[in-house]
Amino acid sequence: MSAITTPMLVIHGDKDYRVPVGEALRLWTDLAARPGHLAGSKFLYFPDENHWVLGPGNSRIWYETVFAFLAQHVLGEPWQRPSLL
Repeated sequence: MSAITTPMLVIHGDKDYRVPVGEALRLWTDLAARPGHLAGSKFLYFPDENHWVLGPGNSRIWYETVFAFLAQHVLGEPWQRPSLL
């Protein structure tokens, strides 16, 4: 875990039976435990989705969040919370 230096966007659905939600939470808490790293990382949780985010409303939230994360970390823009969250 100490080798991770890039901010991460962790997205997980609670009904994902391929990857247990505990794995995403473990990654998130490990990132959060690293000084200064949590500010660049985000966690997006969908209690009603599985391995794929398929609900129309949830898909819009997914896209808004991914685009905001990329704008922050690729384009250098300030983080703006997606309006649908």
